[in-house]
Amino acid sequence: MPNFIIKTHQKNAVYRANQIFILNKGMNSGKPQKEPFTNSFVILFQDEKDAETVYWLAYSLWKSKFWYQSLVGSVIPFLRLPDFKNEFYPKASFMMQEHDEHIKNVAALKLLEQKEKQFHENINLINDLRRVILHRYFRK
Repeated sequence: MPNFIIKTHQKNAVYRANQIFILNKGMNSGKPQKEPFTNSFVILFQDEKDAETVYWLAYSLWKSKFWYQSLVGSVIPFLRLPDFKNEFYPKASFMMQEHDEHIKNVAALKLLEQKEKQFHENINLINDLRRVILHRYFRK
């Protein structure tokens, strides 16, 4: 299990290279990202490999809507730091127990994310082409 520190992200804080950010406000709470969110937690690591491993753990928890049960607030739901810590540590260690299966799942998730990105790029190109054809058609 990788060693990491979880704390609240400060706007002007400077971190070294090995960290991920977890959104803590809104219906996308728990969403991991490499770049900081305005309202987020930061998870700090010793090396890049640990950061990548925990990123995909956090990604799978977010995609499975695991954090919905921990959201509080009536207008803008948010995730509290103690709730996040209490749920994330045991879940991450449980998911890491089957390390070979975890490696296989991470590879599959990376491939799916890459294909999804290519799909969205193709959709954008199709929409651009449609716009150009319609623009030419109405210029006549």
